[in-house]
Amino acid sequence: MKKTTSGLAKRIGLADEQEQIKREINAIYNLLSGMLGTDQLILKAGKLEALTLLRSRKPGERVLGLQKLIFENPSLNEIPPREKIPQVLEELYDALAERIARRSVEETLEMRVAEIMQEKQEEYLLDIKRQLLKEQSGPENPQTLKKFAELEKKKRIKLSHSTMEILRPQKISEIIGQEAAVSSLLAKLSSPYPQHIIIYGPPGVGKTTASRLALEEAKKIKHSAFAKDAPFVEVDGSTLRWDPRESTNPLLGSVHDPIYQGARRDLIEGGIPEPKPGLVTEAHGGVLFIDEIGEMDIHLQSKLLKVLEDKKVYFESAYYDPTDRQVPKYIHQLFQEGAPADFILICATTRSPQDINPALRSRCAAVYFEPLTPQDVQEIVKAAARKLPATLEEGAAELISRYTTEGRQAVNLLSDAFGMAIYRHKGRKKIVITCEIVLEVLRAGRYIPNSPARNSEEEYTGKIFGLAVNGFLGSILEIEAVAFPARQEGKGSMRFNETAGSMTRDSVFNAAAVIRRLTGEDLKNYDLHVNVIGGAMIDGPSAGLAVAAALLSAIWDRPISQKVAVTGEISLQGYVKAVGGIPEKLYGARQAGIETVIIPYANKDDVPDLPGMRVIPVKTVEEALPWIFPDRDKKSVQI
Repeated sequence: MKKTTSGLAKRIGLADEQEQIKREINAIYNLLSGMLGTDQLILKAGKLEALTLLRSRKPGERVLGLQKLIFENPSLNEIPPREKIPQVLEELYDALAERIARRSVEETLEMRVAEIMQEKQEEYLLDIKRQLLKEQSGPENPQTLKKFAELEKKKRIKLSHSTMEILRPQKISEIIGQEAAVSSLLAKLSSPYPQHIIIYGPPGVGKTTASRLALEEAKKIKHSAFAKDAPFVEVDGSTLRWDPRESTNPLLGSVHDPIYQGARRDLIEGGIPEPKPGLVTEAHGGVLFIDEIGEMDIHLQSKLLKVLEDKKVYFESAYYDPTDRQVPKYIHQLFQEGAPADFILICATTRSPQDINPALRSRCAAVYFEPLTPQDVQEIVKAAARKLPATLEEGAAELISRYTTEGRQAVNLLSDAFGMAIYRHKGRKKIVITCEIVLEVLRAGRYIPNSPARNSEEEYTGKIFGLAVNGFLGSILEIEAVAFPARQEGKGSMRFNETAGSMTRDSVFNAAAVIRRLTGEDLKNYDLHVNVIGGAMIDGPSAGLAVAAALLSAIWDRPISQKVAVTGEISLQGYVKAVGGIPEKLYGARQAGIETVIIPYANKDDVPDLPGMRVIPVKTVEEALPWIFPDRDKKSVQI
């Protein structure tokens, strides 16, 4: 009974296993049919000699048919035994999984490729449309045209003009206070052989304007070297920046290589460098005006001198190939022959000549613009008031002249006062600029008078005016001294303010030696104190004569006229030695109302024509004393 039951169970288990194998075979067949399609499956099975096997009822034959179909190998002929069928099915599963995965990837790639092709096709069509639109109607569209119209509309709106545009001199005759300098400038430009020029002078006196107008006047002359369209190119030397590697140089020009600096688009594609000519080429045939030449880089000045000699600018680049036929002719010419740069150089500076590059000075003629006098400033203010137009109250122009020696600053002050007058006198047709309004503008700008110390009708003991110069501006110094008998004879002391500098101390000691030599007075019998009012720093020996006069006045108790000023170095032998800056010092003295100035005899040829001022040149301290002390006999030396 046990044997019968065991055999039955075994047969049932075997039947279930065969049924499971059939189901798996059918599932694989259906999957292939779904993947390939029924027609394609039958066609492929026929080619691989598997069609008969797939239609068989025997599991082994059907598995062999599936092997041929999946592995695509018609040479498989071994029917797997029943016990190996599950193992073969596992192999078929792996092969099908790999095929399904590969097909999935292929389908994904095909889809992505199709998408990309679609995008590229759309972009290509869009580019074609853009090109057609560009060829047919240009780069403009309704939006760009609207923005262009808005810009044109804004350009027509102007609130005001610059004051300098309205009040800048338009004729050479309108430049005030520089008649001699303007004549010299015209002479140097009007010649058939014009010269390079350096203009020296204080700021705001018309150097730039005079140069521009002088060129216009030179163009009118028959034998002028300048054509009617000769350019006037203006640049400020203090703002010129350049790269020593020559990658950029706005003054002389530079080469833009095709990789880093970006030449034109059509040149970049061919790797062609593009020379960019500078201001010297722009000024070719005309005038290159460089303001503040003393502030320009010294190495750039040296390169500029080379251009002045060659009258050309040469370019170099490692990218330039003279044999390249793709290089345009103008680039070949710039590299091989250089850019033309034949111009007249006019430089302007507020520095003194010794501060300018000697090589540059040797190539240029010098023209000196003088500091403006108070009368010149008043004329400038009155002329500007007529252009605004405005009426000046009596004394308003004279008030402005006390606070500035610059024509530009005077015009700016007048412009501020003009605006204040308009605000104050709303609705009035006639604009009057009063002294009160000018004072309000001066206070708002924290202006101080040019010469706080001015002449006086009185006479003072131990006080005299010396003269100083800073750049092109002269001024007066108040030097004072007091003398007291020493507490013990021969044990007096001497003091002076140290802020005035070591040169002042030397001047005091020299003056003491000269006084003892001339008068026999031993200054050790006095307690002396010398002071420079205002704490001014004196960096030269020109205060020697003034210190000696102040000490003598204090010792002798004799007053000095406050309409007299002196300048000059004194030697231990009592000689008055030459000093610098005489013209500037005399202008500063006249501005302060000084009537008589004593200068070294060696500087007599440096004296400008100054109406209303008496200039006395002396060789020794003894010759100066009669002019310093009015009660002594005067022994003047004629110029």
